[in-house]
Amino acid sequence: MTRATCEPDRLAVVVGSSEASSAIGMLRERGLLDKRRKIVRRGGMVEIPVLKEIEGMQIVEQQSPEHYIKMQELSDLLDGSIPEPLKKLLPRGWFILGDTIIVRIHPDLSEHKRMIGTALLRLYPRCRCVLADKGVRGQFREPCREVIAGRPAETVHRENGVLFKLDPMRIMFSQGNVKERMRMASLGKDEIVVDMFAGIGYFSLPMAVHSRPYRITAIEINPVAHRYLVENIRLNHVEDIVEPVLGDCAVLTPEGDADRVIMGMVGITDRYLRKGIEALRPGGILHYHQNVPAWQYPDALIRPPVHAAALLGRSAEPLGCHKIKKYAPGIIHGVADIRIC
Repeated sequence: MTRATCEPDRLAVVVGSSEASSAIGMLRERGLLDKRRKIVRRGGMVEIPVLKEIEGMQIVEQQSPEHYIKMQELSDLLDGSIPEPLKKLLPRGWFILGDTIIVRIHPDLSEHKRMIGTALLRLYPRCRCVLADKGVRGQFREPCREVIAGRPAETVHRENGVLFKLDPMRIMFSQGNVKERMRMASLGKDEIVVDMFAGIGYFSLPMAVHSRPYRITAIEINPVAHRYLVENIRLNHVEDIVEPVLGDCAVLTPEGDADRVIMGMVGITDRYLRKGIEALRPGGILHYHQNVPAWQYPDALIRPPVHAAALLGRSAEPLGCHKIKKYAPGIIHGVADIRIC
């Protein structure tokens, strides 16, 4: 049967076993996971039931889907506790970060948020805390979150075979970036890499664990994030590959010998293009992240690094662009891969 004639209640995303946890979290957050059917493992692959086809992911039609007898929904647990007109505003997706549930609560449901948090903990008994997400704030893009159930604590999140320890009340971890973290895990073998906005190791750690570069210099200015970066390097046993550096990458970025530079920040990334380009040897590759208007993608993403290279007397060859996620209405977070010659 062709994909065009697949039955919706048989659709499944197929991923490798090491990618399953990340994919399940992303699909759950986007409200695309079909909770009526079981996740099925076949050999080294995992079939994750979904509600519709998803661009960029391999889809199959399950021949023998396995159904749950009945899985409780959030709305089931809150039946009779929330006025009927407000039920349509209940969250359809959430993100499980280690043993912490992160969820967005509609403003009209604010007086019911603790009830919603308690219900989510009943759905996921292994979790111990629910945080209501309200965006980011400040120079270090710290999360603005409120505890609505349980007690907050440090947690360890496993993704694609990589461990990330963090405090969810103080450190961001975007599930929307999972595909890019997995892509970085396939790059950089035997290379010298500079990660200019390393955070807790979002891109450095997957690359170090899976691709084994010769060296990664991971620079982070936020002392809290840097502390977790150091701890995560130890947790993943990549001390011989990743060198954590505390400070401003505008000052501390090394020059001239990197095969690859990761600029994984958005908003202010263009201000650091000169340093990123100067870090590269001839032929090195720059991964430039930025938010751009959707109608100007990919041109608005490519122009700044090409222009910055020209000002430094170097040529730039765009190798490709990738949409990472929708940042805001009409705004795309993307990354451009640019070879600097």
